[in-house]
Amino acid sequence: MKNSSLLLCAAFALLLAACCGRDGYRVVDGKIVFDTPARAEGQESVLGLRVDPMETVRVGFIGLGMRGPGAVERFTYLEGVEINALCDLLPERVEASQAILTRRGFPRAAEYSGEEGWKSLCERDDIDLVYICTPWQLHVPMAVYALEHGKHVAVEVPAAMSLDECWQLVDAAERAQRHCMMLENCVYDFFELTTLNMAQQGLFGEVLHVEGSYIHNLEPFWDAYQGNWRLSFDQAHRGDVYATHGLGPACQLLDIHRGDKMNYLVSVDTKSVCGAAVAREKMGAETFANGDHTLTLISTERGRTILLEHNVYTPRPYSRMYQLTGTEGFANKYPVEGYAFRPEQLNAEFPDHEDLSYHSFIPEEVKEELMERYRHPIASSIEALAREVGGHGGMDFIMDYRLVYCLRHGLPLDQDVYDAAEWSCIGALTAASLEHGSQPVAIPDFTRGDWNKIQGYRHALDEE
Repeated sequence: MKNSSLLLCAAFALLLAACCGRDGYRVVDGKIVFDTPARAEGQESVLGLRVDPMETVRVGFIGLGMRGPGAVERFTYLEGVEINALCDLLPERVEASQAILTRRGFPRAAEYSGEEGWKSLCERDDIDLVYICTPWQLHVPMAVYALEHGKHVAVEVPAAMSLDECWQLVDAAERAQRHCMMLENCVYDFFELTTLNMAQQGLFGEVLHVEGSYIHNLEPFWDAYQGNWRLSFDQAHRGDVYATHGLGPACQLLDIHRGDKMNYLVSVDTKSVCGAAVAREKMGAETFANGDHTLTLISTERGRTILLEHNVYTPRPYSRMYQLTGTEGFANKYPVEGYAFRPEQLNAEFPDHEDLSYHSFIPEEVKEELMERYRHPIASSIEALAREVGGHGGMDFIMDYRLVYCLRHGLPLDQDVYDAAEWSCIGALTAASLEHGSQPVAIPDFTRGDWNKIQGYRHALDEE
């Protein structure tokens, strides 16, 4: 009897450990569930946040190495902008961006450099927006500091590198009642915008499944990352550490935290062969955590699915996949752009066309006409200038244009801090799944219950 009691106590202890918080998580119905911190008293949601319109958006840039100078250049083509401060660890990079301003007819900006120069930039009273283009590990400290000093923030991808950092961003934005937008540019590519407009007009029926990826062999670029920060991060971290380019467009198609939410994920990966070889060569590393290819499946509250893939090591053509499966149609971007529909879905628009079948892509001439008919209003208004200015074919310029447009008109931004947290948390959650034998992992609701208050993702326009 005594032994039975001991066994019962031991079983209860194991159950308690499985069900209650341990290392910040518990296991519920077979899923790893991380703790959700309570919203602090007096802190309010920023879902659909609007602030007073700004006649002029006064900007300070932090990080002028790889992506920063391009952002500075793009901003010189935008109306209603002042570039008031530039900051980088290295003063020569600041001077190089000053040369961009001079060439474009802008006055020189205040200069900051060194390890702590970014703090002085954030403390200025003539800055409305802090634009951060630094290595990943610096994103959250800089963004939170800027928010605490009353600034709006635009921060490169991924916005945060851990669950704790995701919550730091959310809480800082809610406390400050300021915008915090992750600079996910791929949601502004022309095919993605057009397909999103088609989906919002019901052309694909109900969207059931979407796919996205970041497949990009970085072998020619590893040395460009100062101090080898990116390869060092991958060497130490398992999982899909760079999910936002594939996930962002997928979440907009599925109205994530605007009528649906991501519930849980499961991740698997290959062993590291190519990544490990690069790390041995460049770092002398004996181990490499990040698998050469990582796959993740996500299930949503409304019964839809997302497939993500990550591979920056093997010799494959570049791909973000971008695939949509709906009840009435299909869209695919990589490696070939195309659409397929039930014939009756397009009969009203193309009544005289005989070659429509869902077994293959619609003919190229039909595709071109369809894409013109469903060209997104944002692309229609800015496409020519975007292609001229450039930045990944123009999508970077559209991203910056929309950011400034919404601030100048007092509108909700296209991407809010909850998007930043949802899309960035995938790295930490996939690592947790992989480290526990591909166990399902619950995806936190960063809105803290507000995911269903807005019905449908839309870009805000001034006439609204």
